[in-house]
Amino acid sequence: MAFDYDLDFDNIDFRKHPEKYRVGRGEQGVLLVEPYKSEILPHWRFKTPEEAEKSSKKIYEQFLDYKKNKDFVGADMARKFLQMGYTRARRYTNYKGGRKYNEDGEVNRRKIDPVKAKSAAIFEEKWKLARTDEEYLKMKKAHQKEFG
Repeated sequence: MAFDYDLDFDNIDFRKHPEKYRVGRGEQGVLLVEPYKSEILPHWRFKTPEEAEKSSKKIYEQFLDYKKNKDFVGADMARKFLQMGYTRARRYTNYKGGRKYNEDGEVNRRKIDPVKAKSAAIFEEKWKLARTDEEYLKMKKAHQKEFG
């Protein structure tokens, strides 16, 4: 089932109401689902490899804690933040200022930033660990079976 952007995200506590959560595709809802957004976002950084290392490690630890507590929504949100760390760092790797398109809607010329590429690789490693975790995958399947 698709991610439902019509929910009242300002007033739903998804820890209390996991039945309202839909996995969606990729990073959908990563900046909407509370209380997880507020728990994970303060740790999300990718500007330098050092920041990316510290950030991805902390968010992966959160992923493991959510998983240990059988909190699928939290684990999935942590996985989404790891994925977003990778995709955003890749965007900044390829395009100065992270801007793929110019004012005319044309694609800017790529300019590889090796520092951001390293940050992306750091996040990618943790994202792969999370998305292939067998217990997480079982929790995801069970959540989708029960709630869609």
